[in-house]
Amino acid sequence: MKSEPSDVSIDDLAAMPQQTVAWYGVRNYQARNFMRDQMRVGDGVFFYHSSCDQPGIAGIAEVSKLAYPDATQFDSGNKYFDPKATHETPRWFNVDVRLKKKTRLVGIRELRTYPELASLRILQKGSRLSITPVDPAEWKFILGIL
Repeated sequence: MKSEPSDVSIDDLAAMPQQTVAWYGVRNYQARNFMRDQMRVGDGVFFYHSSCDQPGIAGIAEVSKLAYPDATQFDSGNKYFDPKATHETPRWFNVDVRLKKKTRLVGIRELRTYPELASLRILQKGSRLSITPVDPAEWKFILGIL
């Protein structure tokens, strides 16, 4: 799961009550569907810093609450407001994630050096999704280099 550190960083998450945050603001249908349809409580998450000087994995979190409507879609003053969304038929969802541990920053350049991660979705050309599944073998490999 990607987050811009200027919005929510791994350190921000560590400072939050119960070290938990709603993963709000996802406005891509494929990423939304991954959250809404596939994520389960207890699933592991790599917390990835994006759109910054040093993008990369900054920690490990876990899903702590199943998908529910993202409240920002209903707030006309919020940058994530969606005028087509209603409380009866929400378009956007988020899950809550809880920090498991902060890790060393494993940058995207380093991730690209490992042949074992050649198929990792965030390393594919043109990949812009903020949420992508990670293959169990990739998960295990990354845990070993953190």
